[in-house]
Amino acid sequence: MAGVSNSLALIFTLLVFAPSLCLCNSKEYNRGYLYPQFYEHSCPQATQIVKSVVAKAVAKEPRMAASLLRLHFHDCFVKGCDASNLLDSSGSIISEKRSNANRNSARGFEVIDEIKKEIEKACPHVVSCADILALAARDSTVLAGGPSWEVPLGRRDSLGASLSGSNQNIPAPNNTFQTILTKFKLKGLNLVDMVALSGSHTIGNARCTSFRQRLYNQTGNGRPDFTLDQSYAAQLRGHCPRSGGDQNLFVLDFVSPIKFDNSYFNNLLANKGLLSSDQVLVTSSQQSLQLVKTYAENSQLFFEQFATSMVKMGNISPLTGSQGEIRKSCRKINS
Repeated sequence: MAGVSNSLALIFTLLVFAPSLCLCNSKEYNRGYLYPQFYEHSCPQATQIVKSVVAKAVAKEPRMAASLLRLHFHDCFVKGCDASNLLDSSGSIISEKRSNANRNSARGFEVIDEIKKEIEKACPHVVSCADILALAARDSTVLAGGPSWEVPLGRRDSLGASLSGSNQNIPAPNNTFQTILTKFKLKGLNLVDMVALSGSHTIGNARCTSFRQRLYNQTGNGRPDFTLDQSYAAQLRGHCPRSGGDQNLFVLDFVSPIKFDNSYFNNLLANKGLLSSDQVLVTSSQQSLQLVKTYAENSQLFFEQFATSMVKMGNISPLTGSQGEIRKSCRKINS
């Protein structure tokens, strides 16, 4: 029966993935005119500089891999992949760093600053901060043991930020399944992309405040979330009290917290997804449940789809040509 189950899962996967995979080669998909060789002549050392600085940062603090991957995600879901989330507040700009999704949790900005400083030395005013984010996300994934992919390049940087967009567009830990799926679909991403990209939670941490309601008051009736394994919940309550300890950190994947693998999906099947937004992939949709099972059984398929979905996400509404600018500092627009 196990063999039959695996075969059915594989058939389902191929049927679902086919449209997503072929998007990579379509003219429609490449409408932003991004391509991996964009800096081949203008700044050939750019990708190596990014890789070197990211490697140094992750070696110093393994958690940084997840933080840099998250920065790219939080960038692309607001105004497209344009480095708007790197801007500090100044003048008419209200920083996205103040949003619910980023406040007290977005990090890695100093690593991006270091990359930008080194690239500006090598080839001034050529490489965008948006492209640096995309490259750093790929390199972080690889350093954590995950898949690699060619990063299409040529994005330019935004001239503004959107605090409201950051508050509204980025999926939140307590969003319903349908709300999360809608946020993905509004960005041109589908259910397959949503499940695969959720797999990035195989690395990184979450704060107590992100999942406290699951432990004590999931639906407003003073009762915990019973879709969460109760022995796991008891462990979590030990460091995430009913009040206080908001910033206490917990690994998203307790099996292999700094290794990019498919154990996240196995955790979900054991009802040990940390965030409500993770566990709903199993409890709210037969289609997403089947994908979770497929990825739990086959890490290769997960890696392939994660790479495909990251490229697809990186192509959300890029600024190209004469749009936007190439910032000298990722934290502020050029004066």
